[in-house]
Amino acid sequence: MYPLLVLQNVVTLSVNLADNMMLGAYGESALSGAAAVNQIQFVYQCLLTALGDGLVMFGSQYWGKKQLSPLRKIAASAMHFGLLLSAVLFLLVSIFPIQALRIFTTDSAILEQGAQYLSIIRFTYLFFAITQILLATLRSVEIVGIAFRLSCIALLVNCSINYLLIFGHFGFPQLGIRGAAIGTLTARILEVIVLLVYLFRSAGKKLGLHFSNYFHVDPVLTKDYLKTTAPMLVTNGLWGVNTALQTVILGHMTAAAIAANSVASTLYMLIKSTAVGASSTASVMIGKAVGSGDIPLTKHYSKLLQRLFLCIGVLSGITLFFIRIPILSIYDLQPATKEMANTFLIILSVICVGMTYQMPTNNGIIRGGGNALFVVKMDLISIWCIVLPLSFFMAFVMHASPTVVVWCLNADQIFKCVPAFLESNYGNWIRKLTRDE
Repeated sequence: MYPLLVLQNVVTLSVNLADNMMLGAYGESALSGAAAVNQIQFVYQCLLTALGDGLVMFGSQYWGKKQLSPLRKIAASAMHFGLLLSAVLFLLVSIFPIQALRIFTTDSAILEQGAQYLSIIRFTYLFFAITQILLATLRSVEIVGIAFRLSCIALLVNCSINYLLIFGHFGFPQLGIRGAAIGTLTARILEVIVLLVYLFRSAGKKLGLHFSNYFHVDPVLTKDYLKTTAPMLVTNGLWGVNTALQTVILGHMTAAAIAANSVASTLYMLIKSTAVGASSTASVMIGKAVGSGDIPLTKHYSKLLQRLFLCIGVLSGITLFFIRIPILSIYDLQPATKEMANTFLIILSVICVGMTYQMPTNNGIIRGGGNALFVVKMDLISIWCIVLPLSFFMAFVMHASPTVVVWCLNADQIFKCVPAFLESNYGNWIRKLTRDE
């Protein structure tokens, strides 16, 4: 299960990396414009991830108890909330496109490119919500192969359309940043079509899932789901805002910082997929063990997984450090921008080790075991009481360099390892979330 989830995340993020690299070759303003829009997408993705993780928390425990009826009902509730979220975001960016982009930059060239990209990319929000909630439903019952295949399809389609439309090859119009947006939209639509066909012809039999399930809501189970997922929505949303604020802070420091951060963070996110896959795998494993009532097995999994996370973190940091030079050589950037991106990647190589331990321990083990509130409290304190105040102070009061600010923005990935270790090994994090039928 873990290798497939990692591969799926690698391929999914490769779609963003392909956009990034092709736009970087096309022009720095186009790259920065897409980066600004993608910060909005990232916050949205964090919120959808919370809805999906809440679904997996409940779904995996019901799966461990072999109860599919409540799982289907919670999946329907998660889909309703996902569709509502996509509609709200679509309306906001349609009514206030420039205002949304001005949060991240005031550069007129970047704003113009970003507005073109956003005018098309906003139509992906609905399709992305459907895909993410359906994949979370399947992940709850340990079906993950389709996610990898979908990501491969999306990568192939997106890269092909990008190549044709960004640069205007083989007689196609040269659309620049709009070509990249069209490629992403086409890939998202195709993902939904393929997933729906698969779900209701193959996997639907295992789940007993039908279209009609999504037209009925169970008030009791919806309340259970919201009670646990609402705090996760808040903390994931705030974490997404925190990540977006990195672009805000760096984008208002130097002209090169926003492009350098886009390049570095995209490659970092690609390597981070190992931690995301580990977190998703741990959440299902722990949730299923808790649902079955086997507490000794749950604790055994916790200790074993933590050792694995640490090993993965060291390997991920080393990998990021050594691939940064060949990847950066592909980009057509100003020398100062490329050097800044290189420095950011060296910093992130170190950060990667701590992140790959603490994130799956917190989100996979502790939250997967039913204690979402611990992770919420820790993230609120670390991000909003330490990281952001320190970063704003260093950037706009002390006028520190972007390098120092990047250290400050990512410091929580290191110090959150301590509470993660203490809670997962000595805390009371196992919670039963299911109801008896």
